[in-house]
Amino acid sequence: MLLSLDRGERDTLDMALKLGAKRVIIDERIGRDMAELIGLSVVGTLGVLLKAKEQGLIPSFHEAVILMQANGVRYHPNPVDRLRRMAGE
Repeated sequence: MLLSLDRGERDTLDMALKLGAKRVIIDERIGRDMAELIGLSVVGTLGVLLKAKEQGLIPSFHEAVILMQANGVRYHPNPVDRLRRMAGE
């Protein structure tokens, strides 16, 4: 499975282990699975955006998602809709 990870995911997991991190930010399913396999907690960029909205760091979760998508980031609509409702939008 490790060979299936892209360089960014491999580097993220390697750095997390070296630094003793407990959580990583990874969106891809295979990277998330590997992180959990080695005992790391995982959050995706949508989770980071939700937390930023909850802490008042960004005005709108949904607008931030739209900006990410406009810059080539792809998200499945189901988690976007679920988290948008959690954000109260």
